[in-house]
Amino acid sequence: MNSFPRCLRQVSRNTFSTVLRQLSKPQREYLQPSFRELSRRKYTIMAAATSDLAEKLSSLQLTTPLPKYPNCYPEINTVDIYRAHLTSILAEVTGVDAKIIYPALQWTQTLEKGDLVLPIPALRVKGKKPDALAAEWVEKFPESPLVHKPTVMGTFLQFFFKVDKLAQLLIPSILKTQNTFGQNPFLGLKDPADPSKGQKRMIVEFSSPNIAKPFHAGHLRSTIIGGFLSNLYAGAGWDVIRINYLGDWGKQYGLLALGFEKYGSEEALLADPINHLFEIYVKISKDLSTEKEEITKLEAEGKDASQIKNEGLDEQARRYFKAMTNHDEKALAQWAHFRELSIKRYKETYARLNIHFDDYSGESQVKQENMDAAAKKLEEMKISEDSEGAVIIDFTKHVPGKAGKSLERPIIKKKDGTALYLTRDISEMLQRVEKYNFDQMIYCVASQQDLHLKQLFKIIELMGYGDVAKKVQHVNFGLVLGMSTRRGTVKFLDDILRDVGEKMHEVMQKNQSKYEQVENPLATADILGISSVMVQDMNGKRINNYTFNMDAMTSFEGDTGPYLQYAHARLCSITRRAQLSTEEISSADLSLLTETHALDLIRVISQYPDVVQNTLKTLEPTTVLTYLFKMTHTLSSSYDHLRIVGSEKELMKARMALYDAARVVLNNGMRLLGLTPVERM
Repeated sequence: MNSFPRCLRQVSRNTFSTVLRQLSKPQREYLQPSFRELSRRKYTIMAAATSDLAEKLSSLQLTTPLPKYPNCYPEINTVDIYRAHLTSILAEVTGVDAKIIYPALQWTQTLEKGDLVLPIPALRVKGKKPDALAAEWVEKFPESPLVHKPTVMGTFLQFFFKVDKLAQLLIPSILKTQNTFGQNPFLGLKDPADPSKGQKRMIVEFSSPNIAKPFHAGHLRSTIIGGFLSNLYAGAGWDVIRINYLGDWGKQYGLLALGFEKYGSEEALLADPINHLFEIYVKISKDLSTEKEEITKLEAEGKDASQIKNEGLDEQARRYFKAMTNHDEKALAQWAHFRELSIKRYKETYARLNIHFDDYSGESQVKQENMDAAAKKLEEMKISEDSEGAVIIDFTKHVPGKAGKSLERPIIKKKDGTALYLTRDISEMLQRVEKYNFDQMIYCVASQQDLHLKQLFKIIELMGYGDVAKKVQHVNFGLVLGMSTRRGTVKFLDDILRDVGEKMHEVMQKNQSKYEQVENPLATADILGISSVMVQDMNGKRINNYTFNMDAMTSFEGDTGPYLQYAHARLCSITRRAQLSTEEISSADLSLLTETHALDLIRVISQYPDVVQNTLKTLEPTTVLTYLFKMTHTLSSSYDHLRIVGSEKELMKARMALYDAARVVLNNGMRLLGLTPVERM
């Protein structure tokens, strides 16, 4: 790698593409050959892994090369070796095409059901009932070096792996690949057969708070889920662009500027921009409410309220924002100052959540000429129409039946000529097509916006951008209920993180001996607090509402963030106490792992790549989280039976290799979720 520019030698492919986007065109052209070389070497390494696999399979009496199937990556996913092997056997036993068999083999949620199952009806064999076919196929099933004879459960064939062979294939693979185990860079390629054609590009829009307003629970959920989705697709080889579409434009910023003149302090702004701007906004909004009440009172008394209407805060705010839209330098400079300081503070908070953005976009970045062009096109195509002075889209005229009625009749321009969110969002989407040429885009937004996004996607389709409409997706989520802090109703994300960090610090101090071993207890408490919040958020399906419960989330009992962190820290503690070198662990005789608890743990950790693959279908953080809790429960029950300290040296090495592999999987799963695994607590 010495021919690479030094700064690129340890840069991942996805990070590198992010870096390239931030460079000037001459810089990009200069570095592009290095990018291609990095890509080539990455897939050369993958080819070497394929060669290693062939050697390993040969040692396990599998001399016939594994057949190739779509979405089969045995060099990355050990279970795919078993799928391919079983498929080749079943094709002979059943007479069914291997292309039908391979995708029908399913992983299981519980070990009792086997390691893989085959739903017999999925093979579409006519003329015989599933139970008769099952009996016939079990009878014909030959002896295999990798799997036991199948068993029948209802209309399913259950396959149990020979775990001694699984251990020899799986554990060395995990220990070698470390933090990339479970990832599959082939999935994000435009052409898996030709990596030189590059990656598919994914945009994830998430978080999207409003400047000078509280970072509320919806923003928190969007941030956690969007960060997870970004990690998921990056691990699957996509070129992921993370966009934060800020609420940073509108008349309210005129009001905020007026408020700053009256109540603001540059010193307070620099110290804590978001809180200070919010305090100002609350005060000036209260003044505005008082003015509106005064207008109502005057008019009720039959008195003239024109002076307040023409010179009051509402009119001043409108004029200020008008000056911003007319590119008034002073007005824009003040707005830009607020925006930049807010983003700087947001970045600090996002860093605590292991989240970064490639683009801090926002409503302000949508060009007026693009909105005008979109409005004109909607009018010319007779998609939009006038209605009592406003401009609307009546979907019943463009989409037949219930679907059209359900999309309703949204207003896209008010009577006063103000363009509403739909017009802006149409233009922003088309700007992104031009800027990023994406293959897919996810909007990670609350379910309250379901209708808005359905309308947006349908409008894009009606405008003739059907190809774009097929590339966009809304990943929604439910509400957080009862979110409050120790000091009252929550206003900012920092309030939440502060409170849970304090609570975790109190919990840690209850065990003084362990507390004294932690190098930086306050930082660790902060990480544990963040883990508490994130795990509670991801514990159920996205669409479900949940109640914010600080006592439950910070407990070490049950499936919580602290419990997950404790499981990781305990594995790290075992590693420290064992004092075995990497070489000693890699030379372990894995055939010594014969206890039921060891075999079960091997089977569970083998499922991780399949879990990640399945999560690309569900887009549910809980898919990964549920698996990690299952794995940690299996781990917890094994400690009394698979002791390290005090066991014979060779057995210690074998068990340590297993625990090390489990630690890698747990660490990878936690980082995929956006958590920071701790080593001591």
